[in-house]
Amino acid sequence: MFSLRKIIPKLFTLIVFLFCFSCQKKASKLLYANVLSNTEHWVIEQQPLGTTFIQNDILEIIDAKGCTVWFKHKLKGNIKISYDATVIDNGGPHDRVSDLNCFWMATDPQNPKDFFKNSKFRAGRFSNYHNLKLYYVGYGGHDNTKTRFRRYKGTADRPLLKEHDLSDRKFMITANKKMHIEILVDGNKTTYSRNGEIVFNVHDPEPYTEGYFGFRTLNNHMKIENFSVSKL
Repeated sequence: MFSLRKIIPKLFTLIVFLFCFSCQKKASKLLYANVLSNTEHWVIEQQPLGTTFIQNDILEIIDAKGCTVWFKHKLKGNIKISYDATVIDNGGPHDRVSDLNCFWMATDPQNPKDFFKNSKFRAGRFSNYHNLKLYYVGYGGHDNTKTRFRRYKGTADRPLLKEHDLSDRKFMITANKKMHIEILVDGNKTTYSRNGEIVFNVHDPEPYTEGYFGFRTLNNHMKIENFSVSKL
């Protein structure tokens, strides 16, 4: 005999399965992958005495006084950015365990149609980025004592909220250990996760919905692998 009591739980399970499958399928639409084979996808802004190069599908930054490496393709809408990062400490001259930083959804209010017009002026000097609009995470900054999120407003105003100023050791860098980073931009929300754990979950009433992604660092040595961007 037909029984609603038996069929409803099975129907509910099927609906949940289809919903989850649909979400996974939606999130797996790759926009960019395998872009660490050469430098054609990247714009390097770096102060003197530093070097940045790509070899064997790895982006390696050895920096002295400041560096930003931009992904040259503009990103729009709801996206996921993911990559693996390792901060190196093997006794090199710039092997400082600090500043695994990044920008995302960056735009230049002074040059809305040509983000890289001032690339040579910026040149990796941190203060030259303060007038951009963007989201920023400084992971393990201040000699690996602070991890912070900021929303740059394009006017050198970079407010730091108390809840976005972390000093717990669990949110700092472990040298020579690969970390998986995921950044989501989804409507009014952006999140930054490390090894599957959300570090920052930010609701922005006036979200940045397009712009550029960049790796940012100062006086350290790090490697980036498996960079990809997916459409949500």
